[in-house]
Amino acid sequence: MIPLSVLDLSVVTTATKPAAALRNSIDLARHVDGLGYLRYWLAEHHNLASVASPAPDLMIGQIAAVTRNIRVGSGGVMLPNHAPLVVAERFKMLEALFPGRIDLGLGRAPGIDGATAYALRSRLDRREGDDFLERLHELTLWETREFPSGHPFNNVVAMPDDSPLPPIWLLGSSAYSSELAAQVGMGFGFAHHFATHDAVDAMTNYRAHFKPSPWRQTPQAILAVAAVAAETDEEAEKLALSMDLNRLRRDRGQYLPLPSVEEALAYPYTDAERASIARNRSRFFVGGPATVMAKLQPLIAATEADELMIITAVYDHEARKKSYSLLADAFGLAKKAAA
Repeated sequence: MIPLSVLDLSVVTTATKPAAALRNSIDLARHVDGLGYLRYWLAEHHNLASVASPAPDLMIGQIAAVTRNIRVGSGGVMLPNHAPLVVAERFKMLEALFPGRIDLGLGRAPGIDGATAYALRSRLDRREGDDFLERLHELTLWETREFPSGHPFNNVVAMPDDSPLPPIWLLGSSAYSSELAAQVGMGFGFAHHFATHDAVDAMTNYRAHFKPSPWRQTPQAILAVAAVAAETDEEAEKLALSMDLNRLRRDRGQYLPLPSVEEALAYPYTDAERASIARNRSRFFVGGPATVMAKLQPLIAATEADELMIITAVYDHEARKKSYSLLADAFGLAKKAAA
């Protein structure tokens, strides 16, 4: 069976304030560590009422400290928002503290509105446009120390210098992301849960064009999906109503806290809104464990995914933990751990 991992947004609900959402992330990480999940990745978002964590590196340290086996990483650090040296230093520190358990997932998009982007960068960097490749190259140079002769950064060392950068993954939702990850020889994570691009095309393209590098000798691709599992299909469908309304609002630029099932049931949907929800549902995997497995297996096979990363954004925290438990059982994680 394919390894399972978790992508967590530290989701804020109408009943769960941001501080509680962060504590829920720590609780969920402990839970899935015991279930045998491989990774726990945290996203970076700013100025969103629905997401509590703008600083995945801080959460990585907290979660790694209270778990034992699971790898903990960023899904991802939005590199346009940060000086590459700062990213190198923070993740080398994490690797020094939790050797062999840290991942550095990088995103190309800023993931924020213009005003927030300006507030993050206005006093740090005057560069305009898409400079992701430049930043990625600089980040790797802090590890390889291959700055050109005479470059001022030759006199700067990313500390702690006796710890390496953790494995780097490029994250994306487009053909460009898969091509870049293949070209530079890094791991690739595809965001099926919000991508409009075809997951099969992106992931098979990455594998077909992968070039071995000092970072990775063979391709490794993670498929990130949104899934909700419950004891029955009916129960799972009900839990997913919060996600449906939340997605509808996000498509309108309304990043509100996750609504309750009751609020979603009471919402006066128009025919156009119901059609939009039905289209969005093609990206989601909802049902009892057997139903979710049956829906996921063809996509896993077609994408040749090496790993499945699951995001479950439901209103009730205990229902979210239960969903991950049911999927762990369905995919045989306990059997693998026992073996």
